[in-house]
Amino acid sequence: MPLNNDIYMRKDNFRNIAIIAHVDHGKTTLVNGMLKQSGTFLAHQEIEDRVMDSMDLEKERGITIAAKNTAIQYKDIKINILDTPGHADFGGEVERSLNLVDGALLLVDSSEGPLPQTRFVLKKALSNNLPIILVINKIDRQDARIDEVLSEVYDLFIDLDANDTQIEFPIIYTNAKEGIAKHKLEDQSSNLTPLFETILSKIEGPIADDKKITQFLVTNLDYDSYVGQVAIGRLNHGKLEMNTHYSLCGKDTTSNNHKFSALYTFKGLKRIQVASLEAGDIIAVSGLDNITIGDTISANDDPKPLPRIIIDEPTVSMFFYVNNSPFAGKEGKYLTTRHINERLQKEILWNVSLQVLNTDRTDVFEVRGRGELQMAILIETMRREGYEFMVSKPRVITHEENGKLMEPMEKVFIDIPEDKVGVVTDKLSLRKGRMTNLENHGHGRVSLEFMIPSRGLIGFRSQFLTDTQGAGIMNKLFDGYAPWFGRIPQRNSGAIVADRNGNVTNYACIGMADRGELFVNAGTEVYDGMIIGERNRSEDLAVNITREKKLTNMRSATSDATVTLRPPRQLSLDQSIEFIAEDELLEVTPQSIRLRKMELDQVKRLSLRKKESYSSGS
Repeated sequence: MPLNNDIYMRKDNFRNIAIIAHVDHGKTTLVNGMLKQSGTFLAHQEIEDRVMDSMDLEKERGITIAAKNTAIQYKDIKINILDTPGHADFGGEVERSLNLVDGALLLVDSSEGPLPQTRFVLKKALSNNLPIILVINKIDRQDARIDEVLSEVYDLFIDLDANDTQIEFPIIYTNAKEGIAKHKLEDQSSNLTPLFETILSKIEGPIADDKKITQFLVTNLDYDSYVGQVAIGRLNHGKLEMNTHYSLCGKDTTSNNHKFSALYTFKGLKRIQVASLEAGDIIAVSGLDNITIGDTISANDDPKPLPRIIIDEPTVSMFFYVNNSPFAGKEGKYLTTRHINERLQKEILWNVSLQVLNTDRTDVFEVRGRGELQMAILIETMRREGYEFMVSKPRVITHEENGKLMEPMEKVFIDIPEDKVGVVTDKLSLRKGRMTNLENHGHGRVSLEFMIPSRGLIGFRSQFLTDTQGAGIMNKLFDGYAPWFGRIPQRNSGAIVADRNGNVTNYACIGMADRGELFVNAGTEVYDGMIIGERNRSEDLAVNITREKKLTNMRSATSDATVTLRPPRQLSLDQSIEFIAEDELLEVTPQSIRLRKMELDQVKRLSLRKKESYSSGS
């Protein structure tokens, strides 16, 4: 983070920059091009597409989830580049990354312009007083509207109270896919040289002094099976050397006489082991136990800790349960309380925007995060690692202010076809949404802005896609707290629930055609209390989905008639999380995702419902 204190020298042999943008605007593709053209990869090396998205989930979803850093050498200057997520759910990654850098590239699509998450990350960068270089990407798009996008970016800067220096940003036009950058649209260019030159001239080197007391702020953690925990961050001042003792300044205590097992600097995507490190560089160290994000490594005799990283508070929580279904232990490798607790504790070591709390039950953990997407990524990651567990419906985290119950609010940005405005507005108003802006662009699509409680958006995305027939785009942004809005209706339909163990039969499925829509195929093994479909009425329906046709000696005139079964609706993990109600759970295993009632016994469920009705006076 830049300091307004020029008594320190600037290290001109380094540039530390972040690339911030909305989802899918081309951040990772641009970094690929910079790695190729700086000579980081040799000419004969094959580079996989979007090399910075190293996680399988990132490649599948086409988004950046975890902030990553790489380094390139250009004209004897080392440029450290941080590729940050563009989604607000992973805002903790963005906040940490901006603590490491002295400037940022703001990447904007030439057609879509600055979208909600662009606003989120830009606000963070401006509040850190970072100089911005605007990069308008995808200039080859047929629907590019570059002048309008530039005007929208200026409006956004003004809206975010940018100062005079920040608003006079340089502009670079790029086609990241082809590896081309230009100062002006009419310029002839075949490479990214204009971008490299602008970075060197417009973003200054870090304020750092090798002779000052050592200060290294840990902003990220990695794990290496050979050296153990690896701490990553920027060396603000001083030097780090092997075989020298240093102090570790934690949140509450400071411990002395720590030595490193290895010191690393970055080159390309690799960590290079070195004997010493100089101030101003983004580095990694190993050999220190129990280190956490926000800790400072400083001089052994006169430690001076840096301010800890402040991360926005989580707004959504989910309960993680040990799996107790009849199929527990059949598919997962790790399923005990100890396994799940250890995995969640490991997650919060590097993911600072998550919190894990114990509950009054030893087999239940409360996990708090930024949004449904962040939770879904954690659940999917654990599932792929062999964990088996259950999760509850997401719920918002409230707090009290002056005796009033406050709940988190979201600003929702929607882009839909004109003929869908009525149905979407109606659905959001039922969920306590209030329209704050409507803009008709005149080409068949309308932009809407709503203020809505976060609760109102839980489970809304799948409904939204259905109502807009897949043609709607929705983005959201956390917008503070407001007084509790009262009850918000969620799912209107009931669930079709299996009332016994067994295998789903074709004969039973035929009987469900007019009752609702099934989620399971014929032949699937089910258990009592498992949700197998969505009912077309508001109440739940318990059915015998394992019923077989009775065989007799009598021939029927219709015995050879073919009945076509409607294919079941296969719910993804995200859709399943949105679908479940307060009294339902999602059973997650490496091989399956099952929906179930919290209470499997049908008689007990009816008894609980009667008690709830009696207590509510209805």
